[in-house]
Amino acid sequence: MKRKTVGVLLSGCGVQDGSEIHEATLTLYFLDKMGADILCMAPGKNQMDVVNHVTGSPVEETRNCLTEAARIARGEIRDVKTVMTDAIDALIIPGGFGAAKNLSTFAVDGAHSIVDGDVAALLRELVRAGKPIGALCIAPAILAALFGREFAPTLTIGMDEATAGVLEEMGARHRKAQATDIVVDEKLRIVTTPCYMMAQGIAEVGVGVEKLVARILDMIA
Repeated sequence: MKRKTVGVLLSGCGVQDGSEIHEATLTLYFLDKMGADILCMAPGKNQMDVVNHVTGSPVEETRNCLTEAARIARGEIRDVKTVMTDAIDALIIPGGFGAAKNLSTFAVDGAHSIVDGDVAALLRELVRAGKPIGALCIAPAILAALFGREFAPTLTIGMDEATAGVLEEMGARHRKAQATDIVVDEKLRIVTTPCYMMAQGIAEVGVGVEKLVARILDMIA
């Protein structure tokens, strides 16, 4: 039987300006544990900003999303613009502010946000091909920005009413969920989980990520 290949779309390295490391690592762990091949990718562009993770304050540095994400991927990573839809059977997007800063402009533009062009192109092709997409934490905002007005995807970011309201303003249908829950849009083949939008610790995040990964793999034809 052919092994399933799942793409993992990263946005840097670190919760404040890139991918949330716990969410990204748990995604990789459960994909590997469940027997999937993994293709890590990230945009080959500079981050919107760089944040000192000790102080939480921006610093005057320039960092590249792909170079930073390679730290999580142990160097095995590709620029997202080089990834063709037929190379993967599904895609999972960990959260972290990089999803809202580097993969989209959600952190700045809210309901008027746009999605990085290369990321948008891949996501559109995946939806067109009926391939599953998973999004963790704040990453569902990317799917709301890209598909909300056209497809009204059912998504979750947890219980935060303000953020959920922005997703709904973009056209998505929000469902409340706990950190250990998943929300599935069967028609669009999208699975989301709140992770650190709700979780009090890494164990709770792990429960949600494990469920999401299992469901994504089950969806692959």
